[in-house]
Amino acid sequence: MDFQVVVLAGGNSKNLTPLVSKELPKPLLPVANCPVLNYVLHQLEQSNLKDLIVVVEGEDAALLVGAWISGTFIDRLHVEIAAVPEDIGTAGALRAISHHLTAKDILVVSGDLVSDVPPGALAATHRRHDAAVTTMLCSIPVSGPLESGSSGGKDKAKKLGRYNIIGLDPSKQFLLHIATGAEIEKDARISKRILHAVGQMEMRSDLMDAHMYAFKRSVLQEVLDIKDTFQSLKEDVLPYLVRSQLKSEALLNRTPQGEENSNEKVSSQNNQAFISRILANASTPSFHGLYSENPDGSSSTRKTHKCCVYIASSSSYCVRLNSIQAFMDINRDVTGDADHLLSPNNIIGPSPKLGTKTTVGPNCRLGEGSEMGDKCQVKRSIIGRHCRIGSHVKAVNSVVMNHVTIGDGCIIQGSVICSNVQLQERVVLKDCQVGAGFVVTAGSEYKAESLAKKEK
Repeated sequence: MDFQVVVLAGGNSKNLTPLVSKELPKPLLPVANCPVLNYVLHQLEQSNLKDLIVVVEGEDAALLVGAWISGTFIDRLHVEIAAVPEDIGTAGALRAISHHLTAKDILVVSGDLVSDVPPGALAATHRRHDAAVTTMLCSIPVSGPLESGSSGGKDKAKKLGRYNIIGLDPSKQFLLHIATGAEIEKDARISKRILHAVGQMEMRSDLMDAHMYAFKRSVLQEVLDIKDTFQSLKEDVLPYLVRSQLKSEALLNRTPQGEENSNEKVSSQNNQAFISRILANASTPSFHGLYSENPDGSSSTRKTHKCCVYIASSSSYCVRLNSIQAFMDINRDVTGDADHLLSPNNIIGPSPKLGTKTTVGPNCRLGEGSEMGDKCQVKRSIIGRHCRIGSHVKAVNSVVMNHVTIGDGCIIQGSVICSNVQLQERVVLKDCQVGAGFVVTAGSEYKAESLAKKEK
């Protein structure tokens, strides 16, 4: 397909404190004992998109991420690691590496996206329409902790979040309006030009921008150049392109339509058939073409560009790990209803040791080398590698990372325990996060607290 892929992996995200640290940047946060970045890279590999630039915020984080990728995807992907300054923004990150972008089309995907939607489907839609930008939309995920004592099944405590207000044309192929962030709370302002051209618009609040985009490179680079204050793809670049699609500036529509490469192969047969169906549907004339014609049918000087959408099936799984709650939700989901995303490893690692009358329930994952004492209970939880867990310990709806020591009689519910933490005897934690290396003293009880070492 001749796409160049940019994975915006992030770095030390502040809204994931204390889960992230200098030793564990965001791309390496574990989801079911596997770095979250692995899920995006695996999906790209399955869509035969193997020429990647992985952008990481911070030099130290880039070294850690690069080392992990080299050891995991050796001879499978061609990956270039690019370090950019922290807090530069998604548009700023692309601007910083723009000199590396050479392909006709660029696929940009967030490294924290956990999804079963093949990226190749978005790429094929983009090529079919010869669009300036194509964005993937998916159903808004439900979010929230399981009710205490509930098991699997329906989650009554989940709530829908409010993400975007999106306007689509009647065919649901073109993006006509998008409001994000603070714009959601304001009155919607719709372009008269677009409304006149399309006739009617369907407004949706049940879809979210999944942070996966296909850009025509010439368009992307021009916008980044002329709008040098833009920092966010979602809040700056995409809305700008949507607003201006019927009044495109001089250079935005000069790239000729490329020919499809019918010989391109996709590693997954299912993905190949899916993408082929998209490419087989020839693009029908859109309101963009009609708008750029004079009343007598001749071409006018009006320049337009297309902003398209690929709407994932409502049954697809598509969630971003951009908050502590999302971290909990995704870890729960991929060991439950979305377990098809897991790599084909055993739920319980190859060498755990379980004490007498210790039970590990469904939707759990227990890492290799971990040991548990007698009469422990693990329900809907993930235990990392090489953990030492005493007797009479109960873990419910929790994530325990690597090399954690848990004393006898501890109760952990709805909490995240980061690597190298020590919980002494009879500690009770509910809805807490414990940062790496922290020691919780014997008999302590905490609820809804964030516990971490003070930075020196």
